Amino acid sequence: MGQSFAPLPDRQAWLALGAMVIGFFMILLDQTIVAVATESLEQSLGAGPNEIIWVTSAYLLAFAVPLLFTGRLGDQIGPKKATIIGLVIFTGASLWCGLSGSIGMLIVARVVQGFGAAMVSPQSLSVITRVFRQESRGAAMGVWGAVAGIATMVGPIAGGLLVDSVGWEWIFFINVPIGVIAVLAVLRLVPSLPTSTHKYDVVGIVLSAIGMFLFVFGIQQGSERDWGAVYVVMIIAGVALMATFIWWQSKVRTEPLVPLRLFQNRNFAVGNGAISTMGFVVAGTMVPLMMFLQLVMGLSAIKAGLVLVPMAVTSGILAPFVGRLADRVDPRVLTVIGYGSMAGAAFWLAIVMSPTTSVPQIIGPMILLGIGNGFVWAPTSSTTMRTLDLKIAGAGSGVYNTTRQVGAVIGSAAIAAVLQTRMTSHVAEGADPHTALANGLSDAFFLPAAVILVGALITLAFRTPGRREQGERAGTAPQDS
Repeated sequence: MGQSFAPLPDRQAWLALGAMVIGFFMILLDQTIVAVATESLEQSLGAGPNEIIWVTSAYLLAFAVPLLFTGRLGDQIGPKKATIIGLVIFTGASLWCGLSGSIGMLIVARVVQGFGAAMVSPQSLSVITRVFRQESRGAAMGVWGAVAGIATMVGPIAGGLLVDSVGWEWIFFINVPIGVIAVLAVLRLVPSLPTSTHKYDVVGIVLSAIGMFLFVFGIQQGSERDWGAVYVVMIIAGVALMATFIWWQSKVRTEPLVPLRLFQNRNFAVGNGAISTMGFVVAGTMVPLMMFLQLVMGLSAIKAGLVLVPMAVTSGILAPFVGRLADRVDPRVLTVIGYGSMAGAAFWLAIVMSPTTSVPQIIGPMILLGIGNGFVWAPTSSTTMRTLDLKIAGAGSGVYNTTRQVGAVIGSAAIAAVLQTRMTSHVAEGADPHTALANGLSDAFFLPAAVILVGALITLAFRTPGRREQGERAGTAPQDS
């Protein structure tokens, strides 16, 4: 059975977090680092556009599908052990990716890499929830949020530098030394936390895995293949299986894969809704933005990556500061600033994007995106996770990471569908291909702007953490005020 675990002294807790976020940074970096390697992969491996899309899609799919299980697994074997296993898988698969001699082999290696990422991802939030004192948890979430936000933004920057200087293989080889350092740091600095004895909900695992696979695969492929009937059926079947999974979880009386009492906690339910919109927007803007910078503005991979530097720097400066505020300030204030800034930046980009856009016109939206990232991750994560029962923190982290990843998959598919539709429309109106691409990208950016506004509205339902936290942590469902 699970044992109580007193929070660590601050210095030890921060060292443990530092060790955990090395691997967390690496797995999120790999979601976007491939974005600038399109041309190199086409030339080196003879890959077509759809195959190159699968280099990213395979990773996202393998990352998203097992998260509910791997979060629960962290409760069973401990987040330290789960992290080390995941890092070893991810690092080995990264070496395999770099050595791949064909696009098919690269895609298979990316699937293995994604599973390793799914092992690592839920564990950092679980560790934060257990090793930090409650009054320090917001600042810790701030660092975690800075890592989450910066990693997705730094991906294209690092990818551009590596692809242009030493070749596409090094966007994967670079993970090997980082992965080794991460494993050693976790072994040395992260405590072995008490575990809870769980019986695996085999039916729940199968239902959730197949349902999630059908849903995510259907969305990914449907957006690329004009939403053929087979993909629509897959999406519907996936939704039906996930509904069956939820029904099954309500019937399991011993060890459900996802304890539904998690959602009796209002902040947990609200936070999951909000973070899904953030996942949608990050995935739905980063690749199209890189397409605009390279294909419309004609920037090299390195120069396109450098345009994102103001965003990454702004987010990195703000996130730890906002994390400290998350322990003291109404989370609704911070999250509305964050989600609102993201929406403003997306609307701004939609307005300025054109065939004649210059780099200075992009800098303002980049800074605003950095402000948004800085104000979103820490308050959302801290408010969502801080009142969970520690015995199911891993399950809660798995759900939270799953909703973020599913939001990302839907975002990337939705933006691709809107872009294709708008480009076709502009061509039909007589625009040349270059102008049609520029205007199509401009039109497409209105979608993530609208979605993140919904996220801002969702966060208004957050309850300010206070005296009732202990009641919620015990798993009760307090009355709404």
